[in-house]
Amino acid sequence: MIHNFAECVQVVAEVKRDERLAKTRIVLITDAAGLDKADVKRGLEIMDINNGEVWGKLDAGTETYFNLVNRTTVRFERILNNLAETARVRPVVIQSLFLKIRGEVMPSGEQIAYCDRLNEIVRGGGQVKEVHAYTVARPTPEPFVAKLGAEELSALVEIIRQRTGLSVFAFD
Repeated sequence: MIHNFAECVQVVAEVKRDERLAKTRIVLITDAAGLDKADVKRGLEIMDINNGEVWGKLDAGTETYFNLVNRTTVRFERILNNLAETARVRPVVIQSLFLKIRGEVMPSGEQIAYCDRLNEIVRGGGQVKEVHAYTVARPTPEPFVAKLGAEELSALVEIIRQRTGLSVFAFD
């Protein structure tokens, strides 16, 4: 995490202004762990008035699956709360990595739980601009992890669309 995030965003906004790049977006791509920090919130406010956008990561629907795919000490509940709170203030893009673990795609119960988390964000007043569903793009440190095939990713995208009504885009 950058400890002077708001200051960095301010510098980027000034460069945009000086270079007459008003239409250029400032995009924060984040694991959502630090969205609750005061300095980050100040930075997001600066982004809001300078064509900014938040792309927050959500790869699971349950804490168990989250711990399996994300290897972090941050609690899943914190990620969900941060995404929901941020989405109540501004539209967010949700970025989600889908993969095979030991040859298996995300279990159907986990798919439903993932969709439920998206629906909870929206029901709570959150604005989800769109969902970016993607799969493994480079070698992973774990040999039991693999990329989804195009058909598998497309099937998952369709499930998310049907269960949430959100705009979902696949990137493989």
